[in-house]
Amino acid sequence: MPSLRTNEDALVEMAVSGVITTPAVRPGQYIPYPDGKATVLPGMFGITYNVMCGDRAFGWAGDHVEPGVSIDDEGDSGRHHALHYLNCIGNDAVVTSGMAAGERGIVVGEHARILVQFSPEAHEVMAPGDRIQVMTKGQGFALTDYPGVALKKMSPKLFHAMGVTEKDGRLQVKVAMELPIRIMGSGAELNSEYVDQDLMSGDRALMAELGIDQMRLGDLIAIRHADHHWGRSYRKDAVSICLCIHGDSIMTGHGPGILTLMTARDGEIDFTVDASANIADLLNIGA
Repeated sequence: MPSLRTNEDALVEMAVSGVITTPAVRPGQYIPYPDGKATVLPGMFGITYNVMCGDRAFGWAGDHVEPGVSIDDEGDSGRHHALHYLNCIGNDAVVTSGMAAGERGIVVGEHARILVQFSPEAHEVMAPGDRIQVMTKGQGFALTDYPGVALKKMSPKLFHAMGVTEKDGRLQVKVAMELPIRIMGSGAELNSEYVDQDLMSGDRALMAELGIDQMRLGDLIAIRHADHHWGRSYRKDAVSICLCIHGDSIMTGHGPGILTLMTARDGEIDFTVDASANIADLLNIGA
């Protein structure tokens, strides 16, 4: 079967860098449950030792738990936004300072920071402040014969690993699960090149009924009637393909985070459900 034509040869490869951040605790410390009860939980930023792509998205004693290490460049707005906008999922990274210097990893998500996963052994000797360089490639990536399909945060490495095919003029994508658009929450107001959108996961019975509580970090996800070309909005018959990049939250309107990878308005994307469709397997990096 011939491969899909892309503009991969025209993409610019560029280095960006950031430092491993320290964990952050929400101002006021307490995170509220929907019933008003509050708690203090770990979650965002820093180095997470025991959570990787392929692990569960639900069930942690944490809030917005992120796999791998969280990096940023907060000293300058331009560098911060370059780190966010130029990074794509599947880009290669290397540690350039500290005890783990020389270790190589892969970009696995974009939350409030860029998420990069290395080996467990590398994580053990990393420290906040260590610098990570990412070899970015993917912004501007396009499918030559499918101008109606927008690729977002998609590196060529990830695209090829996903094994996307075509049939009857439609792209065929394997995903771990389908989400109903009615449960999509915080993040609809953000453009789809920058940060994720959360699930509204507070209805635990519904999550179990739909099987969403089985979601794993790194799962490929499909959402029907979701147009993610410019932000994230409802459009009948549109399809978006996304990636689960962080864990569940107890806050109303928040839950596992879904990062946009592909979107189409006019039926150019179709999908089948395959529970193994996770970047832990596709990129050989996970739990």
